[in-house]
Amino acid sequence: MNAAEQATSLETASKIATITNLIKTDFPDARVDLKPWANDPDTRELIDPDSIDIGFHFPGRSRLFQSRSVLIQIRFHLDSEMHVRRAIGIEAAGFDHKGKQWQFSTIQNWAFDGDGQPAPEASTRLKAFCQRVLEIFNRTA
Repeated sequence: MNAAEQATSLETASKIATITNLIKTDFPDARVDLKPWANDPDTRELIDPDSIDIGFHFPGRSRLFQSRSVLIQIRFHLDSEMHVRRAIGIEAAGFDHKGKQWQFSTIQNWAFDGDGQPAPEASTRLKAFCQRVLEIFNRTA
């Protein structure tokens, strides 16, 4: 679900703002998009309500990332016994004018898959970014 729609509490809004600042620091030429999903019935049907989705877009196609846009989906699980929502992983995908070029998941083996995979430097930066995002959302107060 779009990050802008998930900012329903001060804690969640603060964590989303922290992620936005991380993107601006780690990927300075990228523009952050807190509403990467279109608001139409077909798209709404595909959206996971237990996720926070953030996109970032480069000014042109990034050779390092082999994409123009990256979609980050932070996946959550509600532990009903402890009444805690925990981040269980991140799914990411890079897109350009031809469509999806690569995908990445912290839930699987932290590996990239696809035809146009990011350069080693970019993949290392994205993995480090994902690790920090998981730490931010799983930090206990």
